[in-house]
Amino acid sequence: MSDEPQVNAEVSAQKQLSAIWIIPILALAMGLWMLFQYVNSTGPKITLVLPTADGLEVGKTQIKALNVNVGVITDIKLSDDYRHIIATAQMVKDADRMLREDSLLWVVKPRIGKEGISGLDTLLSGAYIQLQPGQSKTFQDEFSVLDLPPIAPPDAKGLRLILTNKEAGKLSVGDPVMYEGFTVGRVESTQFDVESKKAQYQLFIFAPYDKLVNTRSFFWLNSGINLQLNAEGLEFSLGSIESLLKGGVTFGQLQEDDSGQQITQQMTEFLLFDDVKQIREGMYGDYIEFVMMFDESVRGLKPLAPVEYRGLRIGTVTKIPLKTESSNVYINIKRIPVLVRIELGRLYDNFGTTELPNLKKRVQDEFAKGLKASLKTGNLVTGALYIDTDYFPDEPADPLTQFDGYPVFPTKQGGFAEVQKQVTELLRKLNGLPMDDTLASLNSTLKTSEALLASAERILKKQETQNLPADIQASLKQLETTLGGFGPESTVYRELETTLRELNQVMAEFKPVLRTINEKPNALIFGESNTADPIPAKGKQE
Repeated sequence: MSDEPQVNAEVSAQKQLSAIWIIPILALAMGLWMLFQYVNSTGPKITLVLPTADGLEVGKTQIKALNVNVGVITDIKLSDDYRHIIATAQMVKDADRMLREDSLLWVVKPRIGKEGISGLDTLLSGAYIQLQPGQSKTFQDEFSVLDLPPIAPPDAKGLRLILTNKEAGKLSVGDPVMYEGFTVGRVESTQFDVESKKAQYQLFIFAPYDKLVNTRSFFWLNSGINLQLNAEGLEFSLGSIESLLKGGVTFGQLQEDDSGQQITQQMTEFLLFDDVKQIREGMYGDYIEFVMMFDESVRGLKPLAPVEYRGLRIGTVTKIPLKTESSNVYINIKRIPVLVRIELGRLYDNFGTTELPNLKKRVQDEFAKGLKASLKTGNLVTGALYIDTDYFPDEPADPLTQFDGYPVFPTKQGGFAEVQKQVTELLRKLNGLPMDDTLASLNSTLKTSEALLASAERILKKQETQNLPADIQASLKQLETTLGGFGPESTVYRELETTLRELNQVMAEFKPVLRTINEKPNALIFGESNTADPIPAKGKQE
């Protein structure tokens, strides 16, 4: 063992940081800085709901606002019910100012529509999502992506209207709204209301054209081509090329003096009519209803057929036939009731509804004077009928004055029934003719005619008759030769000319003699004397 004394080690805590920790600390600080920079440079994450993921790719599909990238799709997955797509997008810094509850997003891709071709730039770059910033103050991070771009932003200046129609499919999203041929708006959306069982079309009228809509405005379809065959004939109208290709809806006032109040209330409802004619037919709100009882076929008579008076339209057919509660009414009357309207707006410019009873009474008074209605053919091609009214004082009066609470308008047979009646009358007269005597006389006349023709044929076959043209030709040649002897170069013509000249000379010499005889008829007896008459001495002039 060693005799050296033991030395105990003295342990003390080191007060300085070891250099080995510098690298981890720097790495941690750098990571924190990078995390801060990442968080500070990125915006919020949003959730997008789409009907399909067609054209979308994770990490590639951009979100743009005014053609500037403001985000990118980071995740795409199916919803829990597998009915739609849920996509997650990472937005850039400060994008939260654009993400409001009224912001709109839609997919931009190549489209071919009525307005032409759009989105061709996405053929190379791929589809992207367009962001339209909202103006609301409420932030939102979940949106439903539209399949089509919006017609107008929520804060756009203009007027939104609702059009209703019984049938769906009249208009499509994006169809133009036109006024006097100018596009002033678009169709924003279409839907079918189950409760009202009507189609609803939402329109947006851009400012300042929204001032054109008032309480007297009407909306009708702008189909471009209108072809109708009815009792009034063939109606054909062709609109502009734009309306032919795009269709859409047109609005306006039917009368220039219509000064309705301007519509300022959003989502005001209007009726959508098929054409202008339908609007005009519905403008006659004041009318008198009558029932016309026809004892002939009404095939070809349709609702909305015209009722005319000597070519002037005065009303419209309403119901064919007029159905009643009694099941035996048609058997008892053996006639078909047709309900018609005599529309006062077609006859008077200003007519008060309080005068309707008086006018109805005046019309009924005309029945006693022979006013009746009859069916007439309006179109031979389609067989369409219309009702014509006129005075027939010789026709018997109709004993029926009321039918199911309606006054009865007297009728008479017309149209094909009248033709059949005339044909029947003609056949009756033909049956009353003495046909046997007439035929016997006709046979006798035919036999006489045959004998006369046979005699004429025998005369024509004779040789003398056949030589007659040659004899006539020879006589004409002889006459031509005779007349040729009196030509200007003939001797007879020269002698006749000399004789006429001498005769003129004799007449010139004979004129003084005639003048003398005219002045003194006794000159042929006493001769012409130039001696003056004697004058008596007493009366001799000084």
